[in-house]
Amino acid sequence: MELRIDPEFEGKIPPLTTEEFQQLENNILADGVVINPIIVWDGVIVDGHNRYRIIEQHPEIHYTTHEKHFDDRYSVIAWICKNQLGRRNLTPEQKKYLIGKQYEAEKASHGAKDGFRGNQHTSLVKCQIGTLPNQADTADRIAKENGIGRRSVFRAEAFSKAVDIADEIEPGIRDEILAGKIKPTEKDVHALARADPEERPAIIEEMRKSPDEKRKAAPTAKLPDKPLSQVEQISEAMLTSRSKGTQADMLYELEDALDSLMFRWSMCLNNNRDYFADDKCHSQIQQLVQTGLDYLHQILKGDIPK
Repeated sequence: MELRIDPEFEGKIPPLTTEEFQQLENNILADGVVINPIIVWDGVIVDGHNRYRIIEQHPEIHYTTHEKHFDDRYSVIAWICKNQLGRRNLTPEQKKYLIGKQYEAEKASHGAKDGFRGNQHTSLVKCQIGTLPNQADTADRIAKENGIGRRSVFRAEAFSKAVDIADEIEPGIRDEILAGKIKPTEKDVHALARADPEERPAIIEEMRKSPDEKRKAAPTAKLPDKPLSQVEQISEAMLTSRSKGTQADMLYELEDALDSLMFRWSMCLNNNRDYFADDKCHSQIQQLVQTGLDYLHQILKGDIPK
């Protein structure tokens, strides 16, 4: 069978480092065979892209394939993302991206069956609201599978869309973001979604700046030509006493912050379970948890920390 690589499928698989790829190649050459079969769908590689790259360089190496059935391309992407989420060496950014892409693909697959066709330019705002049948069930299931809240699934989808937008403008930046070298904020994600195409390169340039660079630039930063959206205005004013948001806005902001904390802790702890074997590390984590509990207990007693 002549195998083919689909760039969209391959793009959902976190790349190996140079060292990891070299180790994989050494293992295959030492075994003289590719032990795990390459998963394919109608001749297109679904899993095993790195193994196939090595086979191309060493055609004498024997390998096998396993044909897997999928209803459509969306189902393939969802499977790839879920399969990759089983890896333990993912960065929090890679895991967030994969969760977002799995959710986006499963929604699209449901939509295709129901006669709806979404596309890559679907609004990031709409993707968080939920308009398709089965969307809530899908979000809840993916959240449960990954030990996160359902709102984190929505934010993961928005994050993954923003990463793809950035990569369209500056090819290669996706790998930098997913490797954790560039860390977009929630504000960056929403800004990329709302900005006109010609404004996005400037947002990406700002996104590349380190926290120190952003802090130094803050006092002299110019206000944007366009007025901020209501949500952005609330976020900008949240750290000051001049916030004009409603009670519902404040509750949403608190929920957003709490959900973000839970997502980051879940990603970190689930990806590094071995660290719990270290008593010192476990003790330090407990201290952090206790600090957080003390803070929340103060709020429960009505004593809001300043």
